[in-house]
Parts: sequence; C-alpha cells; structure tokens
Amino acid sequence: MEILRYVAFSTDPEGGNPAGVVLDAGGADDATMLAAAAEVGYSETAFVVEGDDGALDVRYFSPLAEVPFCGHATIATAVAHAERHGTGRLLLRTAAGPVTVTTDRSADGPLVATLVSVAPRTAPIDEADLAELLAILGWSAADLDPALPPRVAFAGAWHPVVAAASRDRLADLDYDMADLGKLMARNDWTTIDLLWRESPTVFHARNPFPPGGVVEDPATGAAAAAFGGYLRELGLVQVPATLTVHQGVDMGRPSTITVTVPAEPDTGIGVTGTAVRI
Repeated sequence: MEILRYVAFSTDPEGGNPAGVVLDAGGADDATMLAAAAEVGYSETAFVVEGDDGALDVRYFSPLAEVPFCGHATIATAVAHAERHGTGRLLLRTAAGPVTVTTDRSADGPLVATLVSVAPRTAPIDEADLAELLAILGWSAADLDPALPPRVAFAGAWHPVVAAASRDRLADLDYDMADLGKLMARNDWTTIDLLWRESPTVFHARNPFPPGGVVEDPATGAAAAAFGGYLRELGLVQVPATLTVHQGVDMGRPSTITVTVPAEPDTGIGVTGTAVRI
C-alpha cells in the first residue's frame, strides 16, 4: 500500500492540513485501513478504489475511527489523482453520498481542486448540549455572536456551528479532550466549528477534533461546506456568495478555504483549495 502525504488548503507544506492518500486501496479491509491511518497519524487518510465506471469509491479514516466524509482529504485526493492522471472532473462515492470534485491548474501554477458537497442541512442544537459544550470550552453565552446563532450543520458530517463575538475569544482555545470527546460521541458530531466573522464574507475558524485524536484541525473542508449551507439556510449571507475561511492560524498552520454558496436551496456547497505533496 503506497501512502502519499499532502497538505491541503495551502501551497506551503508547513501550513494547511496534512492528509494521507492511498490511490489504490483495493483489497484493504477495515482493520488495515484503520491501522494505516493510525500509523500516518494525520487527522484523516483517504483510501481510494477506482470503480469500473471510472468513479472513485473513497473511505476516510482518522487514527481512531472511520468518518463519513472529509473535505481536506478529498482535496488532497483530487490533486494526487490529477498529478497522476491529469486534471478534470471526478465522481467520488463516499459514505455520506456522491461528491463531485474538479481539478484545474491555477494561473500561477499550483493545482486547485473544488468539491461540491452533498446537500447541506441544519438542525437546532439541544440547549443542554450547548450548555455542556460552552462549559467544556470555558465560554459563556455572552461570548457568542448573536447574529450567528448556534446550530448543528451537515454537508457530509455533522458539526455544531458556534460563533464567537470577538477574535480574542476564538483565539483562546482551551478544553478537556476527554469531556468534549464524550459529548461529541453522544451526538455523532465530527468537529466543533468555532467561528468569528471578520466581514460579511470573511471568517476565521477553529475546529476541535477529539474523535480524530487531535486537539484541533488546521483546515476542515467538511465543516466549511456545512457552514456555507448554514448561512444560506438561515439567510445570513446574500447568495450566491463566495466566502473565505481562514483556519489554522492560531496553531501555526495557516489555511485558506474558499466556499461557494449557490443561491438555489438544497444544492451542494463548493469548497476550493490547493494541495501540495509533503
């Protein structure tokens, strides 16, 4: 099994979010894939099997468990595939549903990939769960941005969306991994999407990820897609919209995620980024 290593959502190997990519995982069973992901040690590794119809069957594993969908590993997979087979459009069959991804070469050279998520949706967050989440984070209700109400958002995986009223509040991240991990497991949450709104279309994000065995994810494409759907569904952004999400800055791995939100309801959210091999 050849495991490739890429950084997604950055052109600098010292930035972005590292992902493992296995372009030919045919014959690998669940235990083998989980063991490989644990050995790689990144937040996710993607395992690809090409179907007879040209579509790619993709599964994603953190060092601890399988996850239904991972944005940054999808971007890394698309770029790795394009480097070997050329740019173009791919259909990925994931546990969350079909995801299309298109690769092209940018004007200044790096390969760029754009995925289109499954149809997003949101749900209310239980008041008791929200209170427990804030207590674990050390946040209070006064720390929240009233213009961006807490919800749980989905675009392949579920993420609570919790917006801070200030950049300083977002920067001060300190929590108990075991306690947060238990809360997330109980609710089938993948990451916690903590955000601060700099301008109508520019956001800063941090994503705790205890289910993956890491304190924080430096770039979370699945959460960015879910967030785009959240903004559209709640009427919190003028659509169609192109958003910029900065993530990983506070942990020294700056990442830039471009999110495209179509005006049509119930349509997938676009997530664009670069990826480079480590």
